[in-house]
This record gives sequence, structure tokens and C-alpha cells, in this order.
Amino acid sequence: MKNRMKVLREARQWSQGELAKALGVSRQTVISIEKERYNPSLELAFSIAALFECPVEAIFMPDLKEKGDDA
Repeated sequence: MKNRMKVLREARQWSQGELAKALGVSRQTVISIEKERYNPSLELAFSIAALFECPVEAIFMPDLKEKGDDA
């Protein structure tokens, strides 16, 4: 899944550690999400959206190439 989390975090001048603390997750979790190595749970995705005050869809987008979409 593609995401804009790093861009949004940097726009607010938050460190990965600050974001992790605000979300109640580890810094490694934030790093993994930002590098698109880990897809957050639905609950965490909604928490991230609430923290950034925008819809989930404004942060997370499906990566259709990753799924091998033949459409």
C-alpha cells in the first residue's frame, strides 16, 4: 500500500519518535509504514488519519501493481 505519511509528518516537523509516541506504537512501526514495508491495521490507519486531521484515503492508497492487477 502506498502512503503519504512521511510527507505529512515532515510537514508538521515531527520526528518519527514523536509520531510513534502520539500513536502509541514503536518508532520501528512508523519507519516500516513510511517505507511501505508494513500495512497498518484498520484501527491504526484511522488513528493516523485522525492525528493528521484528514481522511484515511488522503494518506493511504492501494498499490495496484503490487497486487498484480490485470485490469
